[in-house]
Parts: sequence; structure tokens; C-alpha cells
Amino acid sequence: MIKGKKILIVGAGGFIGGHLTNRLLNDGNTIVAADIKPKEYWFQDFDNVENHYSMDMKDINNCRLVTKKMDFVFNMACNMGGMGFIENNKAECMQSVLINTNLLIACKENEIKKYFFSSSACAYNKTKQQEVFIEGLKEDDAYPADPEDGYGWEKLFSERMCRHFMEDYGIPVRVARYHNIYGPYGTYDGGREKAPAALCRKVIMANKNSDDKIEVWGDGMQTRTFLYIDDCIEGTLRLFESDYSDPINIGSDEQVSINQMIEIIEAVTKTKKLKRIYQLDKPKGVRGRSSNNDLVKKVLNWSFKIKLNEGLKKTYDWIKEEMNKQGTNLSRFTKS
Repeated sequence: MIKGKKILIVGAGGFIGGHLTNRLLNDGNTIVAADIKPKEYWFQDFDNVENHYSMDMKDINNCRLVTKKMDFVFNMACNMGGMGFIENNKAECMQSVLINTNLLIACKENEIKKYFFSSSACAYNKTKQQEVFIEGLKEDDAYPADPEDGYGWEKLFSERMCRHFMEDYGIPVRVARYHNIYGPYGTYDGGREKAPAALCRKVIMANKNSDDKIEVWGDGMQTRTFLYIDDCIEGTLRLFESDYSDPINIGSDEQVSINQMIEIIEAVTKTKKLKRIYQLDKPKGVRGRSSNNDLVKKVLNWSFKIKLNEGLKKTYDWIKEEMNKQGTNLSRFTKS
């Protein structure tokens, strides 16, 4: 357990960043939190934290300011969302390379002891993801390079930047390739939400409106693995405290199709079977993606604990509670 350290979390107003802030704060650390979002759009906001609202980390002067006198830096910041967002905002996603690059420069100047970068399974070669229910992607499947256009290239490039700063300047780095993280306090509407939250919201609305159908992007046969946020944070901290410096998968290997995910949500919420209206013109991403966890089990002795049915029930209940609070208004968790 990391304890008694001064830690900067960039992207702390986001989904994973908010949960990470909460965990490290509870473990007895001093947290400095920064995010480009104004205060009202932070997913979680803690009073006993030095918060920097509306701070654009693409500006190197901001990076230099907040990295001073820090022990560790966690870079959780990027412009991203679900497949609908990243396929239609490639230039915006690519600009996140400035955040990682400028942070690394500032960390070098301010002699940071260790640096964490949050990468993504979108960094993997997409030609290896053209079938459903594929074998899990191993870490070396990122090369030869052909990642998701825009967002995936940003992640792969930033991974290399971390590697070279470690090689050239001796900054210890840790790099996690996250596989579809979901759970409470995440975006569930507005265009940036991922499949678990979007489908939970659609089922909730169908139940509220006594509707017998929901809209599904694609044919519902595309497959993914999804990791619950609590497991994500545990895997992240184990990686950070380890001696392993190459990119590594932090994900579940419980691969399901989108149709199967809907069936799980229906089952755990006791919802009658809904008719699927398939929207074949919507962004679908790669056909299949799964995490191979052999390396992370060996190196970190870590594996996910929360099964998809349990995690989806927790997520569904939280989204339902939020929607009941806000009526028909959109979530406050929608701003980039």
C-alpha cells in the first residue's frame, strides 16, 4: 500500500481518476488533483484534496506548476469516450500526446520518483481483432503497429515516449493497457459513454417507459471484455508498486458479445426480454477484443474478482439512482 506520499493525479476529475483519488486518499496520502473540466463536471470531488479545476495539461507551464515537490505522478488524463466519440474525434484524441509529453518533461525537471501512464487496449493491432470471440490479446500483439485510428495511435505513441524517458533520463515508468473499465461514477449519456453504461441506461429507460425494445449499435455480435472499476484500481496500484516497466494488460478475460451483455443486464435486473433494434450505421469498432491476462497474473499475481453480472448490477443500480434524481435531464458527467 502506498502511504504517506505526495501524489499528483492528472485527470482526477474523470472516472478512473476519481476512483484512484479516493483510494489513495483513504490510504493516507496527500493528493494534488488536476483536470481540464470545471468543478461542476468532475465525477468525484474531495474536500481534503488540493484541486486544480479547469487546468489544461497540454500547457507545459501547468505541468511544471503541479509536479513541483511531488513524489509520484499518475497520468489518467486524455480526451476520450466510447466508440462513438473516438471514431468521430480523432484529432481531439490525438492531442492528448501533449499531456503525456509535457508531463514527462516536467517530471524530469522536478525529479519525480515514479510516473504512471494510463494506456488502452485500443493500442493493439486492429488486424488481429477482426473476428468475434478472439483469443486474448497479449502485450506483444501491439506490434507491428496498426492501432485504433486517432485514440489508439495516441496511446501507442505515448507508451513509447514513457519508455524513452525511462531509458534516457532514468524516470521509472509504469504503463497499464486498460480494457473497457466500467462502474459507478462513470459517464452514462451525452455521447461519451461506453457500452455497459449505455446499455444499462437504455434498459432503465425501456422499463420506465414500458417499452419493449432498445436500440443497439451494430449487430450485437461484436465482443469485448469489461473490467469493473474496483478491480481496475487494485490492478493499477499493484502495477505501480511493482518493478515491471513495460506495458501490461489490466483487464478481464470474461469475453462477451453485446447481445450477451444485454441478456445479463436483463437477468440481473429481472427485466423482460427486450427486442433489439440493430443500428448498423453506428460506430462499431473492431469485431472482437479480449485481454490475455497471463503476464499480469505472473508479474503482479493479480486477476479480476468481480464478474460481469455482479459489476453490471452495481452499475445499473447506480445509474438508475442518478436518473431518478435528475429526471429526464442529461448526466452532469458529459463534459470533456
